[in-house]
Amino acid sequence: MKGDLPPGKSCKKLRTQGSHPKRRHFFLEVFDDILGSIREPIVVLDTALRVVKGNHAFYRVFNLDPDEVDGAVVYDLSNRQWDIPRLKELLERILAENSVVNDFEVEHTFETLGAKILQFNARWISGEEDETRLIFLSISDVTEREYYKRGLEELVEKRTAELIAAREDAEQKRLIAETTLVEIKRLKDQLEAERAYLQDEIKLEYNFENIIGQSDGLKYVLYKVEQIAGSNTTVLVLGETGTGKELVARAIHGLSLRKKRALVKVNCATLPTSLIESELFGHEKGAFTGSGSRRLGRFEVADGTTLFLDEIGELPLELQAKLLRVIQDGEFERLGSSHTLKVDTRIIAATNRDLEEEVRKGNFREDLWYRLNIFPITVPPLRDRLNDIPLLVDFYVKKIAKRLGKTIEIVPAGVMHALQDYHWPGNVRELENVLERAVINSSGPKLRLVDELKKPFKDTDADPKTLQTVEREHIMRVLAQTQWKISGKNSAAEILGLDRSTLRARMRKLKIRKS
Repeated sequence: MKGDLPPGKSCKKLRTQGSHPKRRHFFLEVFDDILGSIREPIVVLDTALRVVKGNHAFYRVFNLDPDEVDGAVVYDLSNRQWDIPRLKELLERILAENSVVNDFEVEHTFETLGAKILQFNARWISGEEDETRLIFLSISDVTEREYYKRGLEELVEKRTAELIAAREDAEQKRLIAETTLVEIKRLKDQLEAERAYLQDEIKLEYNFENIIGQSDGLKYVLYKVEQIAGSNTTVLVLGETGTGKELVARAIHGLSLRKKRALVKVNCATLPTSLIESELFGHEKGAFTGSGSRRLGRFEVADGTTLFLDEIGELPLELQAKLLRVIQDGEFERLGSSHTLKVDTRIIAATNRDLEEEVRKGNFREDLWYRLNIFPITVPPLRDRLNDIPLLVDFYVKKIAKRLGKTIEIVPAGVMHALQDYHWPGNVRELENVLERAVINSSGPKLRLVDELKKPFKDTDADPKTLQTVEREHIMRVLAQTQWKISGKNSAAEILGLDRSTLRARMRKLKIRKS
Protein backbone atom coordinates (compact mmCIF):
# COMPACT_ATOMS: atom_id res chain seq x y z
CA MET A 1 0.00 0.00 0.00
CA LYS A 2 1.34 3.36 -1.04
CA GLY A 3 2.55 5.31 1.99
CA ASP A 4 2.36 2.33 4.43
CA LEU A 5 5.30 1.11 6.38
CA PRO A 6 7.06 -1.65 4.41
CA PRO A 7 6.14 -5.10 5.69
CA GLY A 8 8.84 -7.36 7.04
CA LYS A 9 10.94 -8.23 10.01
CA SER A 10 12.60 -4.85 10.48
CA CYS A 11 9.23 -3.11 10.45
CA LYS A 12 7.80 -5.56 12.95
CA LYS A 13 10.79 -5.03 15.19
CA LEU A 14 10.12 -1.29 14.94
CA ARG A 15 6.53 -1.78 16.00
CA THR A 16 7.53 -3.71 19.11
CA GLN A 17 9.12 -0.60 20.50
CA GLY A 18 6.61 1.45 22.27
CA SER A 19 5.52 1.95 25.81
CA HIS A 20 8.84 3.21 27.20
CA PRO A 21 9.54 6.92 26.46
CA LYS A 22 13.00 6.08 25.11
CA ARG A 23 11.51 3.54 22.77
CA ARG A 24 8.84 6.07 21.68
CA HIS A 25 11.58 8.65 21.01
CA PHE A 26 13.47 6.06 19.01
CA PHE A 27 10.32 5.31 16.98
CA LEU A 28 9.78 8.95 16.16
CA GLU A 29 13.40 9.35 15.04
CA VAL A 30 13.03 6.34 12.75
CA PHE A 31 9.70 7.83 11.50
CA ASP A 32 11.48 11.07 10.61
CA ASP A 33 14.41 9.29 8.96
CA ILE A 34 12.43 6.78 6.91
CA LEU A 35 9.14 8.60 6.09
CA GLY A 36 10.11 12.24 6.35
CA SER A 37 11.26 12.34 2.74
CA ILE A 38 8.05 10.77 1.36
CA ARG A 39 6.04 13.40 -0.58
CA GLU A 40 2.68 11.92 0.35
CA PRO A 41 1.15 13.22 3.63
CA ILE A 42 1.45 10.67 6.48
CA VAL A 43 0.28 11.03 10.06
CA VAL A 44 0.33 8.72 13.10
CA LEU A 45 -2.47 8.85 15.71
CA ASP A 46 -2.76 7.21 19.08
CA THR A 47 -5.83 5.39 20.29
CA ALA A 48 -7.32 8.66 21.57
CA LEU A 49 -7.01 9.96 18.00
CA ARG A 50 -4.34 12.49 19.01
CA VAL A 51 -1.63 13.31 16.52
CA VAL A 52 1.60 11.55 17.49
CA LYS A 53 3.62 12.56 14.48
CA GLY A 54 3.21 13.73 10.92
CA ASN A 55 5.77 13.80 8.13
CA HIS A 56 6.90 17.02 6.48
CA ALA A 57 4.45 16.56 3.60
CA PHE A 58 1.52 16.34 6.04
CA TYR A 59 2.30 19.70 7.61
CA ARG A 60 3.16 21.34 4.30
CA VAL A 61 0.23 20.11 2.21
CA PHE A 62 -2.37 20.97 4.83
CA ASN A 63 -0.64 24.18 5.98
CA LEU A 64 -0.27 22.99 9.59
CA ASP A 65 2.12 24.08 12.37
CA PRO A 66 3.79 21.01 13.98
CA ASP A 67 3.86 22.70 17.39
CA GLU A 68 0.09 23.19 17.27
CA VAL A 69 -0.69 19.83 15.74
CA ASP A 70 1.36 17.28 17.71
CA GLY A 71 -0.67 16.02 20.64
CA ALA A 72 -3.93 17.55 19.42
CA VAL A 73 -7.01 15.51 18.57
CA VAL A 74 -7.13 15.18 14.80
CA TYR A 75 -10.68 16.62 14.63
CA ASP A 76 -9.48 19.88 16.28
CA LEU A 77 -6.88 20.68 13.63
CA SER A 78 -7.14 24.08 11.88
CA ASN A 79 -10.00 25.32 14.06
CA ARG A 80 -11.86 22.02 13.69
CA GLN A 81 -11.69 21.99 9.91
CA TRP A 82 -10.86 18.31 10.28
CA ASP A 83 -14.11 17.59 12.09
CA ILE A 84 -15.32 15.61 9.08
CA PRO A 85 -18.18 13.04 9.37
CA ARG A 86 -16.57 10.70 6.83
CA LEU A 87 -13.23 10.80 8.69
CA LYS A 88 -15.04 10.00 11.93
CA GLU A 89 -16.72 7.08 10.22
CA LEU A 90 -13.31 5.74 9.13
CA LEU A 91 -11.52 6.18 12.48
CA GLU A 92 -14.32 5.32 14.89
CA ARG A 93 -16.35 2.67 13.12
CA ILE A 94 -14.67 1.10 10.11
CA LEU A 95 -11.13 0.94 11.51
CA ALA A 96 -12.51 -0.44 14.79
CA GLU A 97 -13.65 -3.51 12.85
CA ASN A 98 -10.73 -3.81 10.41
CA SER A 99 -6.95 -3.77 10.84
CA VAL A 100 -6.41 -2.29 7.39
CA VAL A 101 -8.60 0.06 5.30
CA ASN A 102 -7.51 1.07 1.80
CA ASP A 103 -8.67 3.79 -0.60
CA PHE A 104 -11.27 5.31 1.71
CA GLU A 105 -12.53 8.46 -0.01
CA VAL A 106 -13.38 11.63 1.89
CA GLU A 107 -14.77 14.69 0.13
CA HIS A 108 -14.65 17.91 2.13
CA THR A 109 -14.34 21.65 1.71
CA PHE A 110 -11.60 23.20 3.88
CA GLU A 111 -11.77 26.88 4.72
CA THR A 112 -8.09 27.37 3.84
CA LEU A 113 -7.64 24.80 1.08
CA GLY A 114 -11.03 24.76 -0.60
CA ALA A 115 -12.83 21.67 -1.93
CA LYS A 116 -10.70 18.53 -1.71
CA ILE A 117 -11.17 14.84 -2.47
CA LEU A 118 -8.81 12.84 -0.21
CA GLN A 119 -8.08 9.15 -0.24
CA PHE A 120 -7.09 7.61 3.13
CA ASN A 121 -5.16 4.36 3.67
CA ALA A 122 -5.24 3.35 7.34
CA ARG A 123 -3.86 0.51 9.44
CA TRP A 124 -3.16 -0.34 13.03
CA ILE A 125 0.44 -0.45 14.27
CA SER A 126 0.83 -2.57 17.41
CA GLY A 127 3.41 -4.51 19.34
CA GLU A 128 3.45 -8.26 19.64
CA GLU A 129 1.85 -8.11 23.07
CA ASP A 130 -0.34 -5.14 22.06
CA GLU A 131 1.22 -2.90 24.70
CA THR A 132 1.14 0.04 22.26
CA ARG A 133 -1.36 0.68 19.43
CA LEU A 134 -1.08 3.46 16.89
CA ILE A 135 -3.05 4.37 13.77
CA PHE A 136 -0.99 4.88 10.65
CA LEU A 137 -2.67 7.13 8.02
CA SER A 138 -1.44 7.95 4.55
CA ILE A 139 -3.39 10.63 2.66
CA SER A 140 -3.54 11.15 -1.11
CA ASP A 141 -5.00 14.29 -2.68
CA VAL A 142 -6.95 12.88 -5.65
CA THR A 143 -9.02 16.01 -6.30
CA GLU A 144 -7.80 16.70 -9.84
CA ARG A 145 -7.84 13.03 -10.80
CA GLU A 146 -11.41 12.53 -9.52
CA TYR A 147 -12.70 15.72 -11.12
CA TYR A 148 -11.12 14.67 -14.40
CA LYS A 149 -12.59 11.19 -14.04
CA ARG A 150 -16.00 12.58 -13.16
CA GLY A 151 -15.75 14.99 -16.06
CA LEU A 152 -15.02 12.09 -18.37
CA GLU A 153 -17.91 10.11 -16.90
CA GLU A 154 -20.25 13.06 -17.33
CA LEU A 155 -18.98 13.57 -20.86
CA VAL A 156 -19.44 9.89 -21.67
CA GLU A 157 -22.90 9.96 -20.12
CA LYS A 158 -23.77 13.12 -22.04
CA ARG A 159 -22.46 11.72 -25.33
CA THR A 160 -24.23 8.42 -24.69
CA ALA A 161 -27.50 10.27 -24.02
CA GLU A 162 -26.98 12.33 -27.19
CA LEU A 163 -26.33 9.19 -29.23
CA ILE A 164 -29.40 7.47 -27.78
CA ALA A 165 -31.49 10.57 -28.47
CA ALA A 166 -30.08 10.83 -32.00
CA ARG A 167 -30.83 7.16 -32.62
CA GLU A 168 -34.36 7.53 -31.25
CA ASP A 169 -34.86 10.68 -33.35
CA ALA A 170 -33.60 8.87 -36.46
CA GLU A 171 -35.92 5.95 -35.72
CA GLN A 172 -38.81 8.33 -35.17
CA LYS A 173 -38.09 10.11 -38.44
CA ARG A 174 -37.88 6.76 -40.21
CA LEU A 175 -41.25 5.72 -38.81
CA ILE A 176 -42.73 9.10 -39.73
CA ALA A 177 -41.32 8.78 -43.25
CA GLU A 178 -42.76 5.27 -43.63
CA THR A 179 -46.12 6.39 -42.24
CA THR A 180 -46.08 9.42 -44.53
CA LEU A 181 -45.36 7.25 -47.57
CA VAL A 182 -48.24 4.96 -46.66
CA GLU A 183 -50.54 7.97 -46.18
CA ILE A 184 -49.37 9.52 -49.47
CA LYS A 185 -50.13 6.27 -51.28
CA ARG A 186 -53.54 6.06 -49.61
CA LEU A 187 -54.35 9.67 -50.51
CA LYS A 188 -53.09 9.12 -54.06
CA ASP A 189 -55.37 6.11 -54.46
CA GLN A 190 -58.25 8.07 -52.96
CA LEU A 191 -57.59 11.07 -55.21
CA GLU A 192 -57.47 8.89 -58.31
CA ALA A 193 -60.72 7.18 -57.30
CA GLU A 194 -62.36 10.51 -56.53
CA ARG A 195 -61.23 11.94 -59.86
CA ALA A 196 -62.58 8.90 -61.69
CA TYR A 197 -65.82 9.26 -59.76
CA LEU A 198 -66.16 12.95 -60.62
CA GLN A 199 -65.45 12.23 -64.29
CA ASP A 200 -68.35 9.79 -64.27
CA GLU A 201 -70.70 12.34 -62.71
CA ILE A 202 -72.55 15.12 -64.47
CA LYS A 203 -70.85 18.26 -63.23
CA LEU A 204 -73.53 20.43 -61.66
CA GLU A 205 -73.03 23.52 -59.49
CA TYR A 206 -75.52 23.38 -56.63
CA ASN A 207 -75.87 25.92 -53.91
CA PHE A 208 -78.40 26.98 -51.35
CA GLU A 209 -80.13 29.32 -53.81
CA ASN A 210 -81.04 26.39 -56.10
CA ILE A 211 -83.73 25.43 -53.61
CA ILE A 212 -86.39 27.77 -54.92
CA GLY A 213 -89.42 28.75 -52.89
CA GLN A 214 -90.91 30.74 -50.03
CA SER A 215 -93.62 28.40 -48.73
CA ASP A 216 -93.78 27.54 -45.05
CA GLY A 217 -93.02 23.89 -45.73
CA LEU A 218 -89.87 24.73 -47.67
CA LYS A 219 -88.77 27.30 -45.10
CA TYR A 220 -89.01 24.62 -42.43
CA VAL A 221 -86.84 22.31 -44.55
CA LEU A 222 -84.20 25.05 -44.91
CA TYR A 223 -84.38 25.72 -41.18
CA LYS A 224 -83.64 22.05 -40.50
CA VAL A 225 -80.80 22.09 -43.04
CA GLU A 226 -79.11 25.01 -41.28
CA GLN A 227 -79.73 23.37 -37.92
CA ILE A 228 -77.99 20.08 -38.73
CA ALA A 229 -75.36 21.04 -41.33
CA GLY A 230 -72.55 21.87 -38.91
CA SER A 231 -72.60 18.50 -37.15
CA ASN A 232 -71.59 15.01 -38.31
CA THR A 233 -75.00 13.54 -37.54
CA THR A 234 -76.53 11.10 -40.03
CA VAL A 235 -79.46 12.68 -41.89
CA LEU A 236 -82.39 10.96 -43.58
CA VAL A 237 -84.09 12.99 -46.33
CA LEU A 238 -87.64 11.83 -47.04
CA GLY A 239 -89.91 12.82 -49.88
CA GLU A 240 -91.63 11.79 -53.07
CA THR A 241 -89.75 11.31 -56.31
CA GLY A 242 -88.72 14.60 -57.89
CA THR A 243 -89.07 16.78 -54.80
CA GLY A 244 -85.36 17.71 -54.70
CA LYS A 245 -83.97 15.42 -52.02
CA GLU A 246 -80.50 15.54 -53.57
CA LEU A 247 -80.60 19.35 -53.50
CA VAL A 248 -81.28 19.17 -49.76
CA ALA A 249 -78.37 16.76 -49.31
CA ARG A 250 -76.06 19.07 -51.26
CA ALA A 251 -77.25 22.05 -49.22
CA ILE A 252 -76.39 20.20 -45.98
CA HIS A 253 -72.96 19.30 -47.33
CA GLY A 254 -72.39 22.82 -48.63
CA LEU A 255 -72.93 24.29 -45.17
CA SER A 256 -70.90 21.63 -43.36
CA LEU A 257 -67.25 21.56 -42.28
CA ARG A 258 -66.63 19.00 -45.04
CA LYS A 259 -67.63 21.32 -47.89
CA LYS A 260 -64.04 21.63 -49.23
CA ARG A 261 -64.35 18.07 -50.55
CA ALA A 262 -66.87 16.99 -53.16
CA LEU A 263 -70.10 15.31 -52.12
CA VAL A 264 -69.93 11.63 -53.16
CA LYS A 265 -73.19 10.12 -54.40
CA VAL A 266 -74.49 6.58 -54.87
CA ASN A 267 -77.92 5.80 -56.28
CA CYS A 268 -78.84 2.46 -54.75
CA ALA A 269 -81.75 2.00 -57.18
CA THR A 270 -79.68 2.17 -60.38
CA LEU A 271 -77.00 -0.39 -59.46
CA PRO A 272 -77.46 -4.15 -60.02
CA THR A 273 -77.61 -6.16 -56.80
CA SER A 274 -74.46 -8.05 -57.83
CA LEU A 275 -72.41 -4.82 -58.11
CA ILE A 276 -73.72 -2.62 -55.33
CA GLU A 277 -71.46 -4.15 -52.62
CA SER A 278 -68.38 -3.56 -54.77
CA GLU A 279 -69.57 -0.04 -55.57
CA LEU A 280 -70.01 0.85 -51.90
CA PHE A 281 -67.13 -1.01 -50.28
CA GLY A 282 -64.68 -1.69 -53.11
CA HIS A 283 -63.04 -4.97 -54.07
CA GLU A 284 -59.64 -6.62 -54.32
CA LYS A 285 -58.14 -7.99 -57.51
CA GLY A 286 -59.71 -11.37 -58.29
CA ALA A 287 -62.55 -10.93 -55.79
CA PHE A 288 -65.00 -12.00 -58.49
CA THR A 289 -65.06 -12.73 -62.21
CA GLY A 290 -63.97 -9.67 -64.13
CA SER A 291 -62.26 -7.90 -61.19
CA GLY A 292 -58.86 -7.47 -62.81
CA SER A 293 -57.59 -4.86 -60.36
CA ARG A 294 -58.27 -3.47 -56.93
CA ARG A 295 -60.98 -0.79 -56.80
CA LEU A 296 -61.80 1.67 -54.05
CA GLY A 297 -65.44 1.81 -53.01
CA ARG A 298 -67.46 4.97 -52.46
CA PHE A 299 -66.92 4.82 -48.69
CA GLU A 300 -63.14 5.08 -49.18
CA VAL A 301 -63.57 7.83 -51.74
CA ALA A 302 -65.81 9.69 -49.28
CA ASP A 303 -63.35 9.36 -46.35
CA GLY A 304 -63.30 12.83 -44.82
CA THR A 305 -66.34 14.09 -46.75
CA THR A 306 -70.06 13.30 -47.16
CA LEU A 307 -71.60 10.25 -48.83
CA PHE A 308 -75.13 10.65 -50.22
CA LEU A 309 -76.98 7.32 -50.43
CA ASP A 310 -79.92 8.04 -52.68
CA GLU A 311 -82.88 5.65 -52.65
CA ILE A 312 -81.56 3.85 -49.57
CA GLY A 313 -84.80 1.87 -49.43
CA GLU A 314 -83.62 -0.09 -52.49
CA LEU A 315 -80.51 -1.42 -50.70
CA PRO A 316 -80.56 -5.26 -50.61
CA LEU A 317 -81.27 -6.69 -47.17
CA GLU A 318 -78.00 -8.67 -47.11
CA LEU A 319 -75.95 -5.44 -47.43
CA GLN A 320 -77.86 -3.51 -44.80
CA ALA A 321 -75.90 -5.15 -41.95
CA LYS A 322 -72.60 -4.09 -43.52
CA LEU A 323 -73.90 -0.54 -43.97
CA LEU A 324 -75.04 -0.50 -40.33
CA ARG A 325 -71.52 -1.43 -39.21
CA VAL A 326 -69.98 1.43 -41.19
CA ILE A 327 -72.46 3.91 -39.73
CA GLN A 328 -71.85 2.67 -36.17
CA ASP A 329 -68.09 1.98 -36.15
CA GLY A 330 -66.71 3.44 -39.39
CA GLU A 331 -65.31 -0.01 -40.31
CA PHE A 332 -65.70 -2.37 -43.27
CA GLU A 333 -63.75 -4.78 -45.49
CA ARG A 334 -63.36 -4.63 -49.24
CA LEU A 335 -64.95 -7.45 -51.17
CA GLY A 336 -62.42 -10.30 -51.26
CA SER A 337 -60.33 -8.95 -48.34
CA SER A 338 -60.18 -9.66 -44.60
CA HIS A 339 -58.35 -6.41 -43.81
CA THR A 340 -60.54 -3.97 -41.87
CA LEU A 341 -60.56 -0.37 -43.09
CA LYS A 342 -61.62 2.64 -41.05
CA VAL A 343 -63.20 5.75 -42.58
CA ASP A 344 -64.61 9.04 -41.36
CA THR A 345 -67.62 9.47 -43.61
CA ARG A 346 -70.80 11.41 -42.95
CA ILE A 347 -73.94 9.70 -44.23
CA ILE A 348 -76.90 11.48 -45.79
CA ALA A 349 -79.51 9.01 -47.01
CA ALA A 350 -82.66 9.65 -49.01
CA THR A 351 -85.70 7.62 -49.93
CA ASN A 352 -89.18 7.98 -51.36
CA ARG A 353 -90.32 4.85 -49.55
CA ASP A 354 -92.07 4.55 -46.20
CA LEU A 355 -89.22 2.83 -44.36
CA GLU A 356 -91.35 2.16 -41.29
CA GLU A 357 -93.68 0.15 -43.48
CA GLU A 358 -90.70 -1.59 -45.09
CA VAL A 359 -89.47 -2.55 -41.61
CA ARG A 360 -92.87 -4.03 -40.80
CA LYS A 361 -92.78 -6.01 -44.05
CA GLY A 362 -89.28 -7.33 -43.25
CA ASN A 363 -87.67 -5.59 -46.23
CA PHE A 364 -85.58 -3.19 -44.13
CA ARG A 365 -83.58 -3.76 -40.94
CA GLU A 366 -85.11 -2.10 -37.90
CA ASP A 367 -81.71 -1.30 -36.32
CA LEU A 368 -80.55 0.37 -39.55
CA TRP A 369 -83.78 2.35 -39.67
CA TYR A 370 -83.13 3.68 -36.16
CA ARG A 371 -79.56 4.62 -37.12
CA LEU A 372 -80.70 6.48 -40.23
CA ASN A 373 -83.70 8.16 -38.63
CA ILE A 374 -81.70 10.22 -36.12
CA PHE A 375 -82.51 13.48 -37.91
CA PRO A 376 -85.20 13.10 -40.60
CA ILE A 377 -86.02 15.94 -42.99
CA THR A 378 -89.19 15.62 -45.08
CA VAL A 379 -89.26 17.55 -48.34
CA PRO A 380 -92.85 18.58 -49.12
CA PRO A 381 -94.34 17.63 -52.51
CA LEU A 382 -94.93 20.37 -55.08
CA ARG A 383 -98.72 20.16 -54.62
CA ASP A 384 -98.15 21.47 -51.05
CA ARG A 385 -96.04 24.34 -52.42
CA LEU A 386 -98.41 25.94 -54.94
CA ASN A 387 -97.23 29.44 -54.05
CA ASP A 388 -93.70 28.42 -55.04
CA ILE A 389 -94.70 27.47 -58.60
CA PRO A 390 -94.35 31.05 -60.05
CA LEU A 391 -90.81 31.28 -58.60
CA LEU A 392 -89.90 27.86 -59.97
CA VAL A 393 -91.36 28.67 -63.39
CA ASP A 394 -89.37 31.89 -63.60
CA PHE A 395 -86.15 30.13 -62.59
CA TYR A 396 -86.45 27.15 -64.93
CA VAL A 397 -87.75 29.09 -67.95
CA LYS A 398 -84.75 31.45 -67.81
CA LYS A 399 -82.34 28.57 -67.30
CA ILE A 400 -83.76 26.45 -70.13
CA ALA A 401 -84.17 29.37 -72.55
CA LYS A 402 -80.54 30.41 -72.01
CA ARG A 403 -79.36 26.87 -72.71
CA LEU A 404 -81.49 26.64 -75.87
CA GLY A 405 -80.56 30.13 -77.05
CA LYS A 406 -84.09 31.52 -76.76
CA THR A 407 -85.66 34.51 -75.05
CA ILE A 408 -88.90 33.95 -73.13
CA GLU A 409 -90.15 37.10 -71.46
CA ILE A 410 -93.87 36.42 -70.91
CA VAL A 411 -95.68 33.63 -69.06
CA PRO A 412 -99.42 34.11 -69.75
CA ALA A 413 -101.76 34.09 -66.76
CA GLY A 414 -103.65 31.14 -68.22
CA VAL A 415 -100.46 29.12 -68.45
CA MET A 416 -99.57 29.97 -64.84
CA HIS A 417 -103.07 29.02 -63.64
CA ALA A 418 -102.87 25.70 -65.47
CA LEU A 419 -99.50 25.00 -63.86
CA GLN A 420 -100.81 25.86 -60.39
CA ASP A 421 -104.00 23.79 -60.83
CA TYR A 422 -102.10 20.64 -61.75
CA HIS A 423 -101.33 18.13 -58.97
CA TRP A 424 -97.73 17.31 -60.14
CA PRO A 425 -97.26 13.62 -59.30
CA GLY A 426 -93.66 13.92 -60.55
CA ASN A 427 -93.11 17.09 -58.48
CA VAL A 428 -90.40 19.60 -59.44
CA ARG A 429 -88.72 17.19 -61.85
CA GLU A 430 -91.94 16.84 -63.82
CA LEU A 431 -92.43 20.63 -63.77
CA GLU A 432 -88.94 21.14 -65.25
CA ASN A 433 -89.67 18.64 -68.05
CA VAL A 434 -93.00 20.30 -68.86
CA LEU A 435 -91.32 23.73 -68.98
CA GLU A 436 -88.50 22.49 -71.25
CA ARG A 437 -91.01 21.16 -73.74
CA ALA A 438 -92.90 24.47 -73.51
CA VAL A 439 -89.74 26.52 -74.20
CA ILE A 440 -88.85 24.31 -77.17
CA ASN A 441 -92.40 24.79 -78.53
CA SER A 442 -92.39 28.57 -78.03
CA SER A 443 -91.27 30.51 -81.10
CA GLY A 444 -91.62 33.99 -79.65
CA PRO A 445 -91.19 35.74 -76.31
CA LYS A 446 -94.39 34.17 -74.93
CA LEU A 447 -94.35 30.75 -73.23
CA ARG A 448 -96.65 28.16 -74.81
CA LEU A 449 -97.55 24.89 -73.11
CA VAL A 450 -97.38 21.65 -75.07
CA ASP A 451 -98.69 19.30 -72.39
CA GLU A 452 -102.38 19.21 -71.58
CA LEU A 453 -102.48 19.26 -67.81
CA LYS A 454 -105.85 17.56 -67.35
CA LYS A 455 -105.44 16.24 -63.85
CA PRO A 456 -106.51 18.99 -61.53
CA PHE A 457 -105.36 18.61 -57.97
CA LYS A 458 -108.18 17.88 -55.53
CA ASP A 459 -107.10 18.11 -51.94
CA THR A 460 -108.90 15.37 -50.06
CA ASP A 461 -106.83 15.95 -46.96
CA ALA A 462 -107.50 18.42 -44.19
CA ASP A 463 -106.34 22.00 -44.40
CA PRO A 464 -102.59 22.40 -45.12
CA LYS A 465 -100.54 22.23 -41.96
CA THR A 466 -98.93 25.34 -40.55
CA LEU A 467 -95.21 25.51 -39.82
CA GLN A 468 -96.03 25.47 -36.11
CA THR A 469 -98.05 22.25 -36.52
CA VAL A 470 -95.29 20.60 -38.50
CA GLU A 471 -92.72 21.61 -35.87
CA ARG A 472 -94.91 20.34 -33.03
CA GLU A 473 -95.43 16.96 -34.71
CA HIS A 474 -91.72 16.60 -35.40
CA ILE A 475 -90.74 17.38 -31.79
CA MET A 476 -93.38 14.92 -30.56
CA ARG A 477 -91.93 12.17 -32.81
CA VAL A 478 -88.39 12.79 -31.54
CA LEU A 479 -89.56 12.82 -27.90
CA ALA A 480 -91.36 9.52 -28.43
CA GLN A 481 -88.25 8.09 -30.08
CA THR A 482 -86.07 9.09 -27.07
CA GLN A 483 -88.75 8.08 -24.53
CA TRP A 484 -89.04 11.73 -23.48
CA LYS A 485 -85.37 12.12 -22.59
CA ILE A 486 -84.94 15.86 -23.05
CA SER A 487 -81.25 16.43 -22.25
CA GLY A 488 -77.99 14.48 -22.23
CA LYS A 489 -76.53 11.96 -24.67
CA ASN A 490 -78.95 10.61 -27.32
CA SER A 491 -81.61 12.97 -25.99
CA ALA A 492 -84.27 14.90 -27.90
CA ALA A 493 -82.28 18.13 -27.47
CA GLU A 494 -79.17 16.52 -28.99
CA ILE A 495 -81.09 15.03 -31.93
CA LEU A 496 -82.90 18.29 -32.62
CA GLY A 497 -79.68 20.28 -32.26
CA LEU A 498 -81.18 22.55 -29.60
CA ASP A 499 -80.11 23.67 -26.15
CA ARG A 500 -82.06 22.02 -23.34
CA SER A 501 -83.57 25.36 -22.30
CA THR A 502 -84.51 26.20 -25.91
CA LEU A 503 -86.26 22.86 -26.36
CA ARG A 504 -88.22 23.29 -23.11
CA ALA A 505 -89.24 26.80 -24.22
CA ARG A 506 -90.47 25.45 -27.59
CA MET A 507 -92.38 22.68 -25.78
CA ARG A 508 -94.11 25.24 -23.55
CA LYS A 509 -94.97 27.44 -26.55
CA LEU A 510 -96.30 24.48 -28.56
CA LYS A 511 -98.09 23.07 -25.47
CA ILE A 512 -96.23 19.77 -25.63
CA ARG A 513 -96.68 17.73 -22.46
CA LYS A 514 -96.01 14.12 -21.64
CA SER A 515 -99.33 12.37 -21.32
